[in-house]
Amino acid sequence: MGNVTLQTIADHVGVSRMTVSNAFSRPDQLSAELRDRVLAAATELGYVGPDPRARALKRGNTGAVGVLLTKSLAYAFTDEVAMRFFGAIAEEVTSQGLALTLLSAAETGAHVPARDVGMDGALVYSCDPASPALGWLLKRQLPLVYIDQAEQSDIPSVNVDDFGGASAAARHVLDLGHRRVGLMYSAADLEIAIDQSPDPSQLPHAVRQRYLGWKNELDKAGVTARTAAVPMGGREQHYEAARQLLSVGDRPTAVLCFSDVMATETVRAAHDLQLRVPEDLSVVGFDDSPVAVQLRPTLTTVRQDFAEKGRLAARLMTDALANKADSAPARHYLLPTELIVRESTAPPHQQVSERQAT
Repeated sequence: MGNVTLQTIADHVGVSRMTVSNAFSRPDQLSAELRDRVLAAATELGYVGPDPRARALKRGNTGAVGVLLTKSLAYAFTDEVAMRFFGAIAEEVTSQGLALTLLSAAETGAHVPARDVGMDGALVYSCDPASPALGWLLKRQLPLVYIDQAEQSDIPSVNVDDFGGASAAARHVLDLGHRRVGLMYSAADLEIAIDQSPDPSQLPHAVRQRYLGWKNELDKAGVTARTAAVPMGGREQHYEAARQLLSVGDRPTAVLCFSDVMATETVRAAHDLQLRVPEDLSVVGFDDSPVAVQLRPTLTTVRQDFAEKGRLAARLMTDALANKADSAPARHYLLPTELIVRESTAPPHQQVSERQAT
């Protein structure tokens, strides 16, 4: 059969061309029985439906929402927290009949996803504010929602209380008696840096808030922390940074980590250095991801509700798309965090020995 059109199907079923068009784009205008007949005829004749590009031009929208990530899309499929977060977003937007498109901040040749991919709006997740990709989204004047980004008055956002959670983690190890504390955090640098104090203004938003939360409590206690800046990469880089931090003279007796994944690699490095957790080293993570209870010993960490963060962000986006002309003030959410104390933290070993002796 030659080129199959809407009219071809209409003639086959014995209905008007508009009825066939409604079967694809306005199904509420037809009875279920009639729509099934039209779609069955389309399948029989080999017709897959109207060209999505033409339909988008006619409607003035694409039916897709972008998610702008870092330069590596692999993060969305390899990090367990990220997978659950994106799963919550996907569940929410697909329930509204929208598709989800992952966008890398990387520019490959002449193709710039943030500039070239069709979408009705975008979720911006923990990206560099100076990223050219974010710049393109802003130039396109698309509805945006920020997640784990510094708050902007005119852009809806969802953050967690990173500062408060990190402060609670630092207070916990201080209350246990630790005064030699290490901090492990992600940075954009290409190499591991030990004991190089960062400029907080240059750190990504969530990293900056957690670092400042730790420092707030440690400074009040007069404690100077050892630091390990870890390149934004895989587990092996986390492991190597932890190993270097734990190999320095006057090593930390407690380490506060940016994430549970980083904490897991810190525990692994400690074991390889013949350090017992928590007797010789206390370790605290952040996220309360599934790995926190799978680890041995189980991990003390800061809980955030990453699923709720995803759902809220998706709802802000669908609301923005439904009310494009609405001039209501942008809404901003700050979700609470909670310190969860498990087996990976204890008083310093020397302090435990002194208590046993008395």
